Formats: sequence, structure tokens, C-alpha cells
Amino acid sequence: MTIIIGLLIIAIGAFCQASSYVPINKVKNWSWESYWLVQGLFAWLLLPLLGALLAVPAGHQLYELFANQPRETLLTIFYGALWGIGGLTFGLSMRYLGVALGQSVALGICAAMGTVLAPIFTGHTERITQPIIIGVIVTLVGISVIGVAGNMKASMLSEEQKKAAVKDFNFTKGVLVALTAGLMSACFNIGLEQGSSIRFAGVDPMFATLPATLLVTVGGFITNAAYCLFCNARNKTFSDYRRLNVWVNNLLFCLLAGALWYSQFFGLALGKGFLESSPTLLTFAFCILMALNVTFSNVWGILLKEWKGCSRKTIIVLVIGLIILIFSSFLPQLLSGK
Repeated sequence: MTIIIGLLIIAIGAFCQASSYVPINKVKNWSWESYWLVQGLFAWLLLPLLGALLAVPAGHQLYELFANQPRETLLTIFYGALWGIGGLTFGLSMRYLGVALGQSVALGICAAMGTVLAPIFTGHTERITQPIIIGVIVTLVGISVIGVAGNMKASMLSEEQKKAAVKDFNFTKGVLVALTAGLMSACFNIGLEQGSSIRFAGVDPMFATLPATLLVTVGGFITNAAYCLFCNARNKTFSDYRRLNVWVNNLLFCLLAGALWYSQFFGLALGKGFLESSPTLLTFAFCILMALNVTFSNVWGILLKEWKGCSRKTIIVLVIGLIILIFSSFLPQLLSGK
């Protein structure tokens, strides 16, 4: 029962993440760089800080963890900064491919590479077993099938239909950006592994990884904030922040978007606390989260009519790709039996 509860919590977090880009559509009269920076304040700084405080026992301070392990702290932030680059290109992948296809490719690569690279970069290569390798290969097959569906969509729709569904649709450019986004986004899991020892002894397992999550998101915020401020200067959009008539609306929707986004990793931390009895599920929890993100993002893609006008054959190929991708996340568990 505890395993089921853990998986349900992770699923809820995945649904929230897949929904996090919907509130952004309600932001008014702000450029991309302005609302991206403001929602990032909530998603990558304030909310992760509040989450990390849950892992601090009475009589202790959060900074004690970071001061006692400076090397791990800095490395975790570094991987977070690399993940931040993935976050920037992640947004571009959805700009060119739409929510459904953009998240599918980027998150699929993230799931596969995060699973393999985290043990390698943190010196735990013994975790890369045959079931893991098979799972990664099947994941990449699923991504390829989804890519085929996207290519079929691009070849069937007229330019007007493409623009109606996704304004800046560009399949080739979008796939290249999504692949980059997925590879760099895998650094989030590497960062979590790097910071796995940054925790207080005896803390509730549900909250134990939240300080490391904060460090990763801080690194990501640094990267994103630098780029957003650069864009503000280049595009002369600092005036966005002086538009007082939209501040209440935009702040609320940026807060909602940030809270929904952070929910995925808050849910991952809580969910893993219920998976202690299954080492395999603990290892693959990140991969499961990414696969569920793909599933729910495609649900939103259908609701937002991004696949409207596609043939039934295209939709069938898309669904097959999603099934393969989701199955790949659980395949190592089935093969190992642990």
C-alpha cells in the first residue's frame, strides 16, 4: 500500500508540472523574459526554500547543512546551473513543437540520460545494470516513435494549421532544441544524487532530499535570471516591471505556474519516502516522474488542440510512442524483480 501511495504522490506532482505552463497564457503585457524571471522566483527560490525548511529539525538551521558540506553544496549548485540551461531550451522546445510534442521529446531524453548519467557522475556505476540499459534503450525507442508522429503531423498540416496549433511550429529546429533541453535537464537528477548526503540525520525520508532540491533550483535560477536580465536589457523590456496595472494578475499567475512546477519535485521527494521498501523504484523514481510528465503533457496537448487536424494514424503512432515510453520506465523494475 505504501508503494502505491508513493507512486500516486509522484503522479500528482507530474500532473501539476504538466499543467504549469497553462497559467502562463494568462500573463498579460509582459515579454517572455519578464514572466519567466518572475515565475522563476517562485518556482526555483521561494517555494524550494520553504520545502527545504521542512527537512530542518528543531534547534538547527538550514545553512548548517551547506556549511558542513561545501564541496557537495557547490557541485550540486553547479549541476543546477547546467540544468538551468536545459530549462531555457525546454521552453523553446515547446515554442517550436507545442506542449505535447516538446515535452515528450525533452522529458524522454531527460528520463533516459538522468537515469544513466547520475550514477556515472556520482561514482555509483554499479547501479547501471542490464535492466537499466534495456530500460534506457526502450525509452529512446519510445521517443523515436513520438518523433515519427511529430514528423507525420508536420507533413500533413498546412502552414495555417501548424500556426493555429503552435504559432512558431518548426519540427526540425524544435527536435534539436528538445534533445539539447533533455540532455541538460538530466543534470537535475545528477544534482540530486550529488547532494544526496546533504541532509540532517534522522529527518523524515519524505523531506530528506528537499535541501538538495533547493540547491539544484538555485543553480538553475542563477542561469535563468542571468539570461532573462540580459534579454530585458537587449529587448528593452525592463519597462514590463513598471506596468502596475497588470502586476496583480501577472504575479498571481506566475505564482500559480511556479507552484505547479515545483510540485513535481516536492511530490518526488514525498513519494520516494514511501518507496523505501523498493530499492529499484527508488532508483527509477525520477524516470517514472518524467514519463508521467510526458503522459500528462500530451493530455494537455490534446485539450489545447495541438493535434487537431492530424490523421487517426498519426494519433495512433503518438499513443504507441507514449505507451512504449511509459512502459520503459517500469521495465527495469519488472526485469530485476526488486
